[in-house]
Amino acid sequence: MPFHWFLPTSGDSHDIVSGGQARLAADTTRPPDLGYLALVARAAERAGFEAVLTPTGTFCEDAWLTTAALLGETSRLKFLVAFRPGLLSPTLAAQMAATYQRLSGGRLALNVVTGGEGAEQRRFGDHLDHDKRYARTAEFLDVVRGAWSGTPYTSKGEFFDVEGATVRAVPDPIPPVFFGGSSPAALPVAARHADTYLTWGEPPAAVAAKLDAVRTLAKDAGRQLTYGIRLHVISRDTADEAWAVARGLLDRVRPEEIEAARRQFAGTESEGQRRMAALATGDSLEIYPNLWAGFGLVRPGAGTALVGSHAEVASRIAEYQALGIDHFILSGQPHLEEALRFGENVLPLVRKGES
Repeated sequence: MPFHWFLPTSGDSHDIVSGGQARLAADTTRPPDLGYLALVARAAERAGFEAVLTPTGTFCEDAWLTTAALLGETSRLKFLVAFRPGLLSPTLAAQMAATYQRLSGGRLALNVVTGGEGAEQRRFGDHLDHDKRYARTAEFLDVVRGAWSGTPYTSKGEFFDVEGATVRAVPDPIPPVFFGGSSPAALPVAARHADTYLTWGEPPAAVAAKLDAVRTLAKDAGRQLTYGIRLHVISRDTADEAWAVARGLLDRVRPEEIEAARRQFAGTESEGQRRMAALATGDSLEIYPNLWAGFGLVRPGAGTALVGSHAEVASRIAEYQALGIDHFILSGQPHLEEALRFGENVLPLVRKGES
């Protein structure tokens, strides 16, 4: 069962609101310079993580360039590079990935992010609506895989018209494609084109329902996927310590930041973001044992965290694994220390449970 960490390319700190999408103009305690990101990458490698996810958007550094610069700082760690299809040619994306795979010795995985909010997309000159972006993603991935096939690929679709798309040499191995999305437009694209379907962390029953829906669509398409989940984590020697850390994170958030986030989420185009925001509106932010929605009060994207003792966090991971989750993509504040803490205290318990 692979575990992956997160590379904070918008900056890092001890707080929930620390740069990134949550506060675009914020000063961060630890800016995302190459020296610090190299420390996080080496810590993730040392802690036993297979890969690090690197985000995409105008709020962070470019994922392709940043991770390429970190290849020489690590030896086996893989890089799960997030990018947005449609903002570059699919043939160029296939070429970039093939080159990256050869230069890195097979250390690339791709996280296809169909699109953020409309305002974010328009910064790149992209004016397609939500559902059209998913339709474009399907065509995009057809061309990418066609270019990797070893035979020149020609296709004329609604969004791309390519003749003889190819790359110098087929990447070995073919980079796996991770893909997330919760809307009716997203699930069929995942079923037909992804290798791993990703979901943000919701209570197990909701995750199970989403996985079942994708499995059914994938079976109809004659395909079999693996599944991943994206979560933050706050793990300590005792549950009381962990929950004290969670409360401390919220104590440092200003009420006006929460209100601003709620207004932003109310107008979201993303089904996944709506689901995250809804989890943070109840009387309790502990929406399931050891599953806390506090991040989602102010932070877009993944809004839930596993909170508890090391043993409790390991138990929740086992519960998600039993649903069919194969990949766990985790993060913590700050990412350097939390990578080592999880690797030293939780991963051994998980591995013991697997044996």
